Amino acid sequence: MEFNRNQYMQKLLTKMHNGRVKIITGIRRSGKSYLLFELFTKYLRKNGIDDAQIISLALDDLANARYRNPLELDKYVRGKITDKSKQYYVLMDEIQFVTEIQNPYVPNDDAKLTFIDVILGLMKIKNADIYVTGSNSKMLSSDILTQFRDRGDESECIPFRLLNFMRCMKVSRGMRGLIIIRMEECLLFRLFLPMKRRAGI
Repeated sequence: MEFNRNQYMQKLLTKMHNGRVKIITGIRRSGKSYLLFELFTKYLRKNGIDDAQIISLALDDLANARYRNPLELDKYVRGKITDKSKQYYVLMDEIQFVTEIQNPYVPNDDAKLTFIDVILGLMKIKNADIYVTGSNSKMLSSDILTQFRDRGDESECIPFRLLNFMRCMKVSRGMRGLIIIRMEECLLFRLFLPMKRRAGI
């Protein structure tokens, strides 16, 4: 079953090819991965983009643990961009899993490499359109766009709401209203019952 997230898809589509990194933030299980790897990827394929042009990487997957090293991640993505005449789409899920490491080329303890360095470097590749998701406090911080030096666009993804779910399940308008009324009654009953007990009713 495909869950419709048109609101978020439209935000992504209006920001395509704008030369900025698209940052999708939100709490865990809010639908960021589904939006990027399912809906957005489906859109790309439907519009003639070959799978070889879609570079997808789930960094929370143990199978991709080596790419949590910034240098390995950079090497992997650049190795996939092989044709300068084609547009590539780089989709990196849970980017906060990339660890901070010492820069091996600079003999200075303060010289660190992070995912920020990777993304800023990849943004210089003209035929690469970059999308990342993140869910922890570091990614949710308002400082994230500052770290990208005003070269990022942030979109917050929130979990599916009851109304969204009912629409996807094709619940009729009348039934939606009835379900909401019954839920409100249940909530009121749960709130009222302890009050009755305290009052000895």
